[in-house]
Amino acid sequence: MTRLLKQTRFRYALNAAVAAGLYILIMSLISGGVLNRYQALMLIPIGFNIILAVSLNLSAGFLGQLPLGHAGFMSVGGYASALFSMSVTLPTNIELPLALIVGGLVAAAFGIAIGLPALRLRGDYLAIMTLGFGEIIRVIILNLNFTGGAFGLKGIGRQTTVTWTYISVLVTLFVISTLIKSRHGRAILSIREDEIAAEASGIPTTYYKVLAFSVSAGFAGVAGGLYAHYLSILDPSTFGFMRSAEILVIVVLGGLGSLFGSVISAAVLTILPELLRGFAEYRMVIYSLLLVVVMIFKPSGLCGRYEFSLGDTLDGFFSMIRGKMLKKGGESGGGGS
Repeated sequence: MTRLLKQTRFRYALNAAVAAGLYILIMSLISGGVLNRYQALMLIPIGFNIILAVSLNLSAGFLGQLPLGHAGFMSVGGYASALFSMSVTLPTNIELPLALIVGGLVAAAFGIAIGLPALRLRGDYLAIMTLGFGEIIRVIILNLNFTGGAFGLKGIGRQTTVTWTYISVLVTLFVISTLIKSRHGRAILSIREDEIAAEASGIPTTYYKVLAFSVSAGFAGVAGGLYAHYLSILDPSTFGFMRSAEILVIVVLGGLGSLFGSVISAAVLTILPELLRGFAEYRMVIYSLLLVVVMIFKPSGLCGRYEFSLGDTLDGFFSMIRGKMLKKGGESGGGGS
């Protein structure tokens, strides 16, 4: 037990060191001029798209449900976060994280309110119901005065930075990864594999479905807060069905049930349209064709259910080295006899 605890602590320390090293590398590339201002700013949409994809993967990939209203939670979190920051005057390093927390909590509350009735349904019915809720949220925002209505919410402070985006991505990955590896995560996975068997085994399926759905919605709200403070304006039309579909495409392309796949897919699909700007007339055709080709030849997504683990990779590497050394020692010993 002590050995297992030490191994777990070592892996956490290793992941923290790698995350810190990657951050130092990114900031060095920016400060050294290797990445220009445009390329540095592109890291921010990559970040909130990773949060959106990873959070949706919790409910679509690990829980096994199919919600189509993720953009609705993003919009709720974005507006709640923006309205909070516009109503207070605090230092940026305090105001932005508080605004993101407010956006996440409000979106999670909406996730619970919507999840309780919606998650009693399954399959296509759940998808249609969550799609309807997403559109209802957008229409309500469109008709409220304090959200700016159809004109959008303007005057939001542009406070989202690469640093806060990076921290938000790390927190999202840590919380969802830890949740999936816990006993609660095993209960969520059992619902995906066989909901009837899970319920027969005494697992409170409704509780865990709402838990996963609300956590997923909460992090979508955090992404919405980053988005709001990145653009400094919110337009309700950007949170329609197509936005939810784009997030779902990222998840499916990366692999349902793979956080690593969601990260890679979100990064690729955020950068790809920018790389294809030189082919403006054919950009969407090329983009769509690539998606179709991947779905034909790799229907499980780029990573399937593969999950990258730095600790397991190092363990495998050192095991291979030890194996080669033992083999070499055996050969030399055999030669001496």
